[in-house]
Amino acid sequence: MIRVELRKQTFRVRTYILLGLVICIPVLMTVAVELGRRPRNENNFFALASHSGLNVPLAALTASTSFLLVIVVSLFAGGAVADEAGWGSLRYLLLRPVSRGRLLFDKLIVVVVMAILATLFIAVSGLIAGTIAFGWHAVATPDGIEFGQGSALGKLALSTLYVAWCMSGIAALAFMISTMTDASLGAVISALGVSIVSQILDAISSLGSVRTLLITHYWHAWEGLFANPVTSSDMIKGVIVQLPYAAIFLVLAWWWFHRRDILC
Repeated sequence: MIRVELRKQTFRVRTYILLGLVICIPVLMTVAVELGRRPRNENNFFALASHSGLNVPLAALTASTSFLLVIVVSLFAGGAVADEAGWGSLRYLLLRPVSRGRLLFDKLIVVVVMAILATLFIAVSGLIAGTIAFGWHAVATPDGIEFGQGSALGKLALSTLYVAWCMSGIAALAFMISTMTDASLGAVISALGVSIVSQILDAISSLGSVRTLLITHYWHAWEGLFANPVTSSDMIKGVIVQLPYAAIFLVLAWWWFHRRDILC
């Protein structure tokens, strides 16, 4: 069943477009940095992208996490059930000797796979394009220190997995709404709206420690791996804070879908 769902998702035109987009964005970033290479006053991963090919995927993850990756993951998760309902094929899926819980589980696994692939493609595409354009050198960080290639590659891999995990709450939200509607666009817009509102609230310092409970607060905590000193405590908090969001949204998805009348 998972194989069938994965094959259906893989060979959709939308999947080609979305994965092609996350591959092309780091390449376009590399071209833009190469064409506009000049001294910069800013001190961030994007400004340091031309220092090494290993800096490019870091800049790509920084730039993509807050918006592009949210849209891509939301499209995969938001269309998981809603698209089937919109096409009128959901009813026929449930006529097979497969429980509703098993159907949701299989679709959720496919969403997880596609979300990980999308995040991985951003990092790998940036790494390949950056290495071709800027070479294989030590990674420069905004703190003014450098990490060797081997160490930086390991940190990049961990950062990529962390960013993929940070999408779990948003993916679960889009997946939940997908079980409640026949239009995947509603699920995507809702998930994107929650992400934007959360990021706006996170920028309001007067909210104090309340911001640490926001779904987006720790999305960039992986940058602590490239700080001086190296810190991972916020990453641990970021992993933990996603758990209640993902759990609540998925439980609600299961509860709603098992009580939903499938008429088409």
